[in-house]
Amino acid sequence: MPKIIDLTHVVSPGDRGIAYEDSHLLDRDGWNARTWHLYSHSNTHMDAPKHFFNDGDTIDNTPLEVCMGPAWLIDLGEIDPRQLHTVDDLGDYANKIQAGDRVILKTGWEHRFGTDAFRDDLPRIGQKLAEWFVEKGIILLGVEPPSVADVNNIEELTEIHRILLGAPITIVECLKNLHLIEQDRIEFIALPLKLCEGDGSPVRAMAIV
Repeated sequence: MPKIIDLTHVVSPGDRGIAYEDSHLLDRDGWNARTWHLYSHSNTHMDAPKHFFNDGDTIDNTPLEVCMGPAWLIDLGEIDPRQLHTVDDLGDYANKIQAGDRVILKTGWEHRFGTDAFRDDLPRIGQKLAEWFVEKGIILLGVEPPSVADVNNIEELTEIHRILLGAPITIVECLKNLHLIEQDRIEFIALPLKLCEGDGSPVRAMAIV
């Protein structure tokens, strides 16, 4: 029987870009309701081309068929802080990945969530690997760190995102619980909010195994 594994970090007040205020209270108003303030790239989220292109497509136009379907889950093993991922890191999967594929990279980085290292020392997608993904024609790339590139280096951040999003390759960042999955082929789902002209959105991501 298929098993669903939640790949989403909880949206929690106090995390980067997340806050809420009570707009209604049961005892006072008759029901509970909150007004949430969410940074469009907070916790588990999806990037749209608009994120790095003023004229890029927006999150509300992301095709749903891209957001769900079979994916390769590639375990990169032990990694070092700030490691630059290369095509060689993919091993035999470099020969398996085809046009139209989704690729999810398992690195164990999720275990640093909540620490400064999670954001500041994250492993990154190298330029040659990003270009290789484009040449292969993949349609979605998922990672555990909060970004595919160094968030403290605007040149690298811009270059890698523009290579991928310009293809276009949909990017899903800040995944969790990949360590619970042993198989390398999964059904992946990550659905964004339909935000008008949005550059990105938090998602509820999951794997069916």
